[in-house]
Amino acid sequence: MNGPILPGATIGVLGSGQLGRMLALEARRMGYRVHTFAPDHDSPTGQVADLEVSAEYDDLDAVEAFAAAVDVVTFEFENVAAEATAAAARHAPVRPDGSVLHTTQNRVREKRFLAAGGFPVAPWVEVRSCEDLVAGIEELGCPAVLKTAGWGYDGKGQVRIGSPGDAEGAWTSLDTDEAVLESFIEFEQEVSVVIARGLDGAMAHFGVLGNHHVRHILDVTIAPAKVSRKTASAAIELAEHIAEQIDLVGVLCVEMFVNAEGELLVNELAPRPHNSGHLTIDACITSQFEQQLRAVCGLPLGSTFQLRPAAMANLLGDLWAQGEPGWASALRTPEVKLHLYGKAEPRTGRKMGHLTALGATVEAAEESVREARRALRLKIETGTFPAVKG
Repeated sequence: MNGPILPGATIGVLGSGQLGRMLALEARRMGYRVHTFAPDHDSPTGQVADLEVSAEYDDLDAVEAFAAAVDVVTFEFENVAAEATAAAARHAPVRPDGSVLHTTQNRVREKRFLAAGGFPVAPWVEVRSCEDLVAGIEELGCPAVLKTAGWGYDGKGQVRIGSPGDAEGAWTSLDTDEAVLESFIEFEQEVSVVIARGLDGAMAHFGVLGNHHVRHILDVTIAPAKVSRKTASAAIELAEHIAEQIDLVGVLCVEMFVNAEGELLVNELAPRPHNSGHLTIDACITSQFEQQLRAVCGLPLGSTFQLRPAAMANLLGDLWAQGEPGWASALRTPEVKLHLYGKAEPRTGRKMGHLTALGATVEAAEESVREARRALRLKIETGTFPAVKG
């Protein structure tokens, strides 16, 4: 199918988490139908999709049947085997292409791609045994970070190595046969660029987003990031070159470190909407999810103009430790927007939703969203709401 996939068609989503949910909401608004495929039942995406198919990703017959019933396949989850995307591609276009997923879901393949393209990355070596790790530590020095090649996210599948004596314990703890050892980077801040690329090669980005992590999980994002114009231009240029070289059709997030001199190092790639881009739903004319839909359907990309400075705060399952959070307390600030993902079981570290706030300045937006999240721990009885800020 070379022409645009127009409203009324069916979008197939591999994965069924919150990214698929927010994509499905945009798709339904624009008149598309949505089918989702994942092992789960009553999933965040399934709750708002037209059809939820519950099957394992390695059930290739089920994948083929799913793809045969849709007009285009995209994904919101990177840990889908290449065999599954190849099976889907026999019946419908897969965008981004399965080769993009294959590259970015494995840190070794991703590092090779970035190194071959001349993109700046931290010094690294491939590790396939404890002996490789010992040799890598000798080459790179300490501290260093050992990361599994696949299936890692939000700090999972990685361990910091402070001295050569940590090698054996670190290798055993990861329980893997393939990993990447990276030099530990002293950085000033972490940033990301979310960029979309269409079938015609046109690109649109959302500027540079500033990210703050807690326990390796994204905690707060601000837009725009507090970086110099030179650094911002360099980050956007990096993202554009990566999107072009990887032949992206869809949305890509490029995560980067910024050092004290304003220099950039690419950390990771995510070929789908990203947690740091959630604020685009409320802050931009076109959200990252609508942009993903437009790109994979071969439609013109939308304007990414940001209406006001914005900040986003993640809501983790930890907030439910003392019972249901005080939603009314958080929403006493009119500029704050609540997004919940429909997950039934709150767990420590699990992303249950997020808050977004807009403000006259990025500092004001960040203060509002942090204050609103703190207020979730308060309980407001009916009829006792505090005065609305105005």
